[in-house]
Amino acid sequence: MKFSTVNIARAALLATQAQGAIVWDGRFNDMTTSSDLDKWSWSNQVGAYQYYIHGSGATTDYVNLSEDFKNPADTGSKQGAKISLTSTSFWNGQTMRRTELIPQTKEAIGSGKKYYHFSLKRSDTNAPSLSKEHQIAFFESHFVELKSGWQSGASGTEDPLLRWVVGGTTQWNVTWEADVWHNVAYEIDFDGGSVGFWHSTGSDVLKQIVAPVKASASS
Repeated sequence: MKFSTVNIARAALLATQAQGAIVWDGRFNDMTTSSDLDKWSWSNQVGAYQYYIHGSGATTDYVNLSEDFKNPADTGSKQGAKISLTSTSFWNGQTMRRTELIPQTKEAIGSGKKYYHFSLKRSDTNAPSLSKEHQIAFFESHFVELKSGWQSGASGTEDPLLRWVVGGTTQWNVTWEADVWHNVAYEIDFDGGSVGFWHSTGSDVLKQIVAPVKASASS
């Protein structure tokens, strides 16, 4: 699971609903500044996130932490993260701008039934472009992802929607208004090959919006 381009208040991976145990916790409660992400390396795999896909600037050019960046309704988080794409957000010679946080764990986050839960919003200031595709929360295989902006191959030149996509097909969408907190959970059955979508806004309780659909689920 990778996160990019938005304010993320909480990223916590849950086990089955009945068990309710957190398998991986991506909240930023134990971090002082985003520069703590720099402690991670392939030879020193510490912390909740792998942080290596980003531009050549300082970490604070791309990721910043603050209480202002979390959903006020989320009492379990001390702070959230603002993830940015800038003029220097090019990684490894690629032409696509990338700033990514990837879960760091030895737990079995890609098997059984798991719930990937996070909250996000955008601002009107330096908002994601409507004319470019943004991949926001996704897996390496892109079997499921949250996206915004104009989608490659679509008609027109702009798209104001935030959309949840499975296997390249949009299953849910909404006009992405500024300063609205969206609470999201991906209900993934890695063994059974399906994924469902839970959603709410603000302080509302999550509700299942899309019942599980078939998917080539892989972490």
